[in-house]
Amino acid sequence: MSNADTDGYAGDVAPSDAWTSLAGDRSAVLVDVRTRAEWSFVGLPSLADLGKAPITLEWQIFPSMAVNPDFVEVLDGALTEAGMARDVPLYFLCRSGARSRSAAIAMTAAGWTRCFNVVSGFEGPPDQGGHRGRVAGWKADGLPWTQS
Repeated sequence: MSNADTDGYAGDVAPSDAWTSLAGDRSAVLVDVRTRAEWSFVGLPSLADLGKAPITLEWQIFPSMAVNPDFVEVLDGALTEAGMARDVPLYFLCRSGARSRSAAIAMTAAGWTRCFNVVSGFEGPPDQGGHRGRVAGWKADGLPWTQS
């Protein structure tokens, strides 16, 4: 794990470690910050076996990919309305771990103290053939997911 004092968030975790925490802590939340297009065409993590669902909120808005100016306000409001304490573990997930890191930093700055970045994200880096989802990440780790 990274040090929050130097990185601006609680740290990086592997997808399997995020799953373990989500399974073991009823208050732990997965926030998928990818775009609507990614959720629709690439798939979504499934937390159904845990009796949970991920929160989906774009960090960058498709198709312009501009940073969502309402991200912190919307997520903060949803978590607060759900009665979440500011120290619940929040696991941020994107395609490969870059947008989710930015989201974890932003939510930490907003007062949420346990914001983690899921390294390798949902699909991870491309393999030698240029395909994602095979080398690392939620899908490659064999964690549950669905596709519509």
